[in-house]
Amino acid sequence: MVSARRAQDPETAMPYDVPFRHQQALDPSALTTITTGLHALSRAIDDCRNAGVSLEADAAVILLARHLGTLTQTMPDDAVLRRRATESIAELQRFPALLTLAIRGVAYDAAAKDLFHADGRRAMLKLAAALCLPDGSYSIRSNRSGPAVSGEITLHGEEVWVQLSLGALGPDYEVSFRRVKSRDDHLGDRRRFAAIRELLNPERFAERVRRELRLAPASAERVTLFG
Repeated sequence: MVSARRAQDPETAMPYDVPFRHQQALDPSALTTITTGLHALSRAIDDCRNAGVSLEADAAVILLARHLGTLTQTMPDDAVLRRRATESIAELQRFPALLTLAIRGVAYDAAAKDLFHADGRRAMLKLAAALCLPDGSYSIRSNRSGPAVSGEITLHGEEVWVQLSLGALGPDYEVSFRRVKSRDDHLGDRRRFAAIRELLNPERFAERVRRELRLAPASAERVTLFG
């Protein structure tokens, strides 16, 4: 049996190593883009792990990492890139992920489904605030269902029920709402529909919900979902 000390010895690991990463590191002229440079670096890191070699001290890994840095030297400076990143954040805040997910769907995509439910719950919290629902007077439930569907996020209060789901009805029917008699009322009156874009402006959508369901008017500070 090989001891743990011997198994970690580079000389012991060498027979399982390969020279390719060293060759690429010595002549990286073919690595002309971030994509190819990053791919080569990732492969080199994998080779080190498979060989039991410390990637933090491996000459090939270090050289390839330095080459990756040189590939960005002809690109805009940090100030320009930081401004672009800031603009991208603002753009994403104006057009939240929920809109994109509503178009592309989340079926068989666990990461997209996680984001849909996280942002969906956040949207319902904003709507509850816009409706001036007192704390403890409502619940927000998330039902993920199976991998082939989006599941639902439901806001259920004493008088109002609102649900977000990417169902079979398609665009502009992602949100449904109705009046209920209590939090135990799971039937309520006639269901009405709204587009997901309306939910992203909670104050305006709350006005529509109060008007169509004939709820008591409430005054509230202006609420914006992703502001």
